[in-house]
Amino acid sequence: MLCPRCQVDLAIEHHAGIEVDHCPQCNGRWLDHHELDQLEAASAPDADTRRGMIEYAKRDSELDCPVCGKRMVAFNYRANPLELDTCEDEHGWWLDAGEEGRVSDLIEDRVRGLNRAATAEQAWGEFLKGVGGGGTWNNVKNIFRGRGRR
Repeated sequence: MLCPRCQVDLAIEHHAGIEVDHCPQCNGRWLDHHELDQLEAASAPDADTRRGMIEYAKRDSELDCPVCGKRMVAFNYRANPLELDTCEDEHGWWLDAGEEGRVSDLIEDRVRGLNRAATAEQAWGEFLKGVGGGGTWNNVKNIFRGRGRR
C-alpha cells in the first residue's frame, strides 16, 4: 500500500497495540476503519465515554484512499481543531505525523471532563438530598417567595 501523501510504500508497525501502516518518509499513519476505535480504546478503556460523532465539518480532502484510490474526505475530529482524512467507503483513516498522539490526548481530556461532570452532578444531588427536607433550605426558598421571617 502506498502513502497517500508521498506515494512511497507504507511499512507495518505496532502502535498502542495496533498494527498500523506507517510512512517512513512523512511519518503519517494509515489506520484501518476499526483501528481508530482501538486507538481511542487504548486511551479510554470505557467505551461509553467515547460515544459521539467523530466527523464534524466534512470537506473534500486532497488525499486519495490508499486502498481504493477514491478521493477521501477531511473532517474535524470530534469537533476539535484536528483535521483527519477518511475514506467514505470505510477503508480507513489517514493521520498525519503526530496526529495519533493528539487523538489520544483529546480522548483522555474528554474522559477527564466527563468524569468531572459526573462527580459534580453526584455532589449536587447529595447536596440537594441534604437540604431538601425543610429547615434552612425552606427558609431560603421562602425568602425568595416573599414569605421570609421578619
